[in-house]
Amino acid sequence: MGSTWGSQLKVSVFGESHGKGIGVVIDGFPAGFSCDMDFISRELARRAPGQSSLTTGRREEDRPIILSGILENTTTGAPICIMIPNTDTQSKDYEALRAVPRPSHSDYTGKTRYRGHNDIRGGGHFSGRLTAPLVFAGALCKDFLRRKHEIEIGSHIYSVGEAADRAFDLVSIDRELLIRLQQETLPLLDHDAEEKIRGTVEQARKELDSVGGVIECAVVGSAAGIGSPMFHSVESRIASMLYSVPAVKGVEFGLGFALAGMRGSEANDCYQLEDGSVKTKTNCNGGISGGITTGMPIIVRAAIKPTPSIGREQTTLNLETGKEELLRIQGRHDPCIALRAAVVIEAAVAVAMLDLYLEAFGYDAE
Repeated sequence: MGSTWGSQLKVSVFGESHGKGIGVVIDGFPAGFSCDMDFISRELARRAPGQSSLTTGRREEDRPIILSGILENTTTGAPICIMIPNTDTQSKDYEALRAVPRPSHSDYTGKTRYRGHNDIRGGGHFSGRLTAPLVFAGALCKDFLRRKHEIEIGSHIYSVGEAADRAFDLVSIDRELLIRLQQETLPLLDHDAEEKIRGTVEQARKELDSVGGVIECAVVGSAAGIGSPMFHSVESRIASMLYSVPAVKGVEFGLGFALAGMRGSEANDCYQLEDGSVKTKTNCNGGISGGITTGMPIIVRAAIKPTPSIGREQTTLNLETGKEELLRIQGRHDPCIALRAAVVIEAAVAVAMLDLYLEAFGYDAE
């Protein structure tokens, strides 16, 4: 099972949604770093379920138990291992799904890949619940990048269904803005969009349906010259982490797919000298050129699909009888995964960025 990622920094996620607990092992994190555990707890709280009627009713405290690698809030250099207990599970809701897989879920593919031995309860190892330990790893990396390299990572809900926020300014992003977004339950640049976004999600919930969205994430303060071409480009490293997040089905950098409809004269980021530093006048390519950082803000968007588990009746195939039948899914599910996804996207980007920095500057990344 491919649950380990990284080159210099290796991250392994373990556990299942309804098992005793979930967790992460982080190998290669620099020793001697004094962790801001309050910050990490706040990041975990941003992802936690059960905070409003627009999210799943499952309630988990998500308090990490540190098993190794951190002593008196300081990293020791040993692999960091944390475990988060699962305390609010209702496994009976999933037993019937072994024979009748949910559409667009992992039930069928997991059963096929692991010959029926996969834990189906709550989605098992495929569940979005596994993003909690990823957020722990990302918060630790974000804390390190902020205090050692003055790099800030933040995001906002770019869109939900047809309801949209305004986009980041690709050229200039205030790091204080990113910090402000990290503190909001519904991170938005334009709060006038909040009512429409909430209304869109509420309408889907009332109709026993779900809706997708897009998270736009920015990295401010990155040095130029980080990354490598081809298979180790900044785009490929960040994208591989983002595609590890359940429900992410699309990733774009800068203007992304919009570049396909532009001319080179419009899309090229021309260089200039600004306060003694090389900058670009525009940032259509999202702070990356040739797979290497330019020093401009890194801008990446992740498309989050609608929650596949919905209350409406759907058709599926009974794998035992070979006949189609109707399925009405029970259990507790988010009508819009994107509402809780911002911190997860930031975490994935932070892990990728620290791995790139360790590669560029060595173990201490000083």
